[in-house]
Amino acid sequence: MTSSSSSIAPGLRPSRVLRVPVRGLHYQVHAWGDASLVAPDRPPLVLLHGWMDVGASFQFLVDALATPRLVLAPDWRGFGGSVAPPATDSYWFADYLADLDALLDHFAPDQPVDLLGHSMGGNIVMLYAGVRPARIRRLINLEGFGMPRSVPAQAPGRYARWLDELKAPQRLRDYASLDEVARRLRQNNPRLTAERASWLAPHWARQTTAGRWEIQGDPAHKRSNPLLYRVDEVLACWARITAPLLWVEGRQTDVAKWWGTSYPRSDFEERLASIASTVSIERVMLEDAGHMLHHDQPERLSAHIERFLSRP
Repeated sequence: MTSSSSSIAPGLRPSRVLRVPVRGLHYQVHAWGDASLVAPDRPPLVLLHGWMDVGASFQFLVDALATPRLVLAPDWRGFGGSVAPPATDSYWFADYLADLDALLDHFAPDQPVDLLGHSMGGNIVMLYAGVRPARIRRLINLEGFGMPRSVPAQAPGRYARWLDELKAPQRLRDYASLDEVARRLRQNNPRLTAERASWLAPHWARQTTAGRWEIQGDPAHKRSNPLLYRVDEVLACWARITAPLLWVEGRQTDVAKWWGTSYPRSDFEERLASIASTVSIERVMLEDAGHMLHHDQPERLSAHIERFLSRP
């Protein structure tokens, strides 16, 4: 493992950038605090970002934590500084689970961790907490709703679309300057302040040899996933979760904008209710927050997280 200091704006909690070998890759991991802060009731807090995001995105949440602790936020493979192998066609949930397992073996081989995931990361932590229940002390899901139920009849079309997409390279838009990147971030999330967008921009994008700025994400993430989302398998994993769960969402999040009628809110409520008899679930609704709730209300979110993590 190698380490370097991360540039930080005044008033923000300093971090280190670690390079950790994981399954043939070198994962980039953002770390706040150190091992001296770890205790049985204060294990490492691992933060897992969502699709087209990076680990540095949690900086504002970490800044708001009142209790110093070791916090680790990796960039998933194919995002940020965790560069994927050449010619990667697609990304699979099984790879994310295996990468997370290897990271926890590296950072916390002998103790459970507190595990938080946002969006795609929230879906991953729910699966992992069921597959490896003994590894998790407390579990936090920030709007990891899952995906619409798929049926076997969708498989031929999904495979055909994926095969067609493999014939053409995927591309992500680039930008002329970091100011343009910051404006794009605020376009995606109008609640993001200009100051925070400017800080995030160089973490979210990197400069090319031509002088433009490109998103730090493998364009292959844009390809269709040929594998069906099998809800029964997901719920079988959820049924093995033993860690107390904190579910947090933003009041302004509108899931219908993502899936229309293919995944009604009632379906998600049924999925969450399926584990309510065996898992302690605390639910929080954050006002004046949308899907990027760790950007919109990091102070309020951190207060709920710390209270949850300190429960006996």
